[in-house]
Amino acid sequence: MNSLTDRQRQIRDFIEARALAGEPGPTHRDIAAHFGFRSTRAAACHIAALIRKGVLHHEPGRARALRVVGLPRRRPVAHIPIYGAIPAGFAREQRQEAQGCVSIDVETLGFKPTPRTFALEVRGDSMIGKHIVEGDLVVLEHGLTPRHGDVVAALIDNESTLKTFLLNRGKSFLRAENPRYPDLIPAQELVIQGVLVGLIRKRK
Repeated sequence: MNSLTDRQRQIRDFIEARALAGEPGPTHRDIAAHFGFRSTRAAACHIAALIRKGVLHHEPGRARALRVVGLPRRRPVAHIPIYGAIPAGFAREQRQEAQGCVSIDVETLGFKPTPRTFALEVRGDSMIGKHIVEGDLVVLEHGLTPRHGDVVAALIDNESTLKTFLLNRGKSFLRAENPRYPDLIPAQELVIQGVLVGLIRKRK
């Protein structure tokens, strides 16, 4: 690689800093404004030199596709709201204020969250048979129709809980994954608040 001038090094560092912050790559106009150039031509000349020296890569046809060579691509991160604990919290079918959020990269999560994705912190040991333990965060999707065997956050006769959803002769009920707990059969109402789509293990 050919040596860089001080200004070229500054421009490379500027582009790298934006990438690490998750911001789109700068345009020539952005670079000119940041460094006080009188026109975008000066920025374009510096960028051309950095590309020629193998420091930058640019995808043709994309104005913001400047990337520092050797810098890992930033993995997309999801920010999932946490609505308290289960079974103690999230007890009503109404909008609640998030008590925080958990940030996790989408690749690790295994799916792309939607505005209906939320998380609850697990309390108790009723789901240990599914390897869901106290302190874990269950990631759920509101609005999905549960299938037989899905883990769900549910409101059953005005009490919230995390259990396995089951069907027997067309009637739905909930089952714990711990033999110490009985099946939960709704006397009046069973409302599914979310279907499990992911699990974030508590840190030991």
